[in-house]
Amino acid sequence: MTTPSEVRPPLPPFTHESAIQKVRLAEDGWNSRDPDKVSLAYSLDTHWRNRAEFATNREEARAFLARKWARELDYRLIKELWAYNGNRIAVRYAYEWHDDSGNWFRSYGNENWEFNEDGLMFNRYACINDMPIKEADRKFHWPLGRRPDDHPGLSELGL
Repeated sequence: MTTPSEVRPPLPPFTHESAIQKVRLAEDGWNSRDPDKVSLAYSLDTHWRNRAEFATNREEARAFLARKWARELDYRLIKELWAYNGNRIAVRYAYEWHDDSGNWFRSYGNENWEFNEDGLMFNRYACINDMPIKEADRKFHWPLGRRPDDHPGLSELGL
C-alpha cells in the first residue's frame, strides 16, 4: 500500500494531455536541481541507465543526480513529449550547462520512461550526447529554476 506522498499524478494510463503534463512536471523537477526532491518521483526500486551509468534504486538515483548537478553547472533543461502508450512515455530533450572550467555544452537526449500505478517512474533509459557550444550560442537564458511558460520549447527553437 502506498501513502499519498508516494502517489505522483498524473497516473497511467496516460492521455495526450496527461503525458504532456507528466513531461513538464519532470522538466520542472530537474530544473530545480534538487536531488532529494527529484528522486521522490521515482519508485524505491527504480532502474536507470543513464549513458553508461546504472542505478537500481531511488537512493542510487538520488546520488547520481547530486553528482550530475555538482559538475553540470547552470543547468537548464527543456523536455518534449515524443510518444506515449499506457504507462510508458518517450521524451526528447536538450539541456545547457558548463563545467567548472567555463566550457559550455548543449546535451541532447532521448529517454524512455515506465511508470507504476502510483505514477512513480520505475524504469528510465537515457541516451545523451554532449555538444560543445560557445557561450554566445546558448539558447536557454531564463533564470535558474523552472522554464517560464512563455519560453519556447525545443521545436520552436529548432532543436
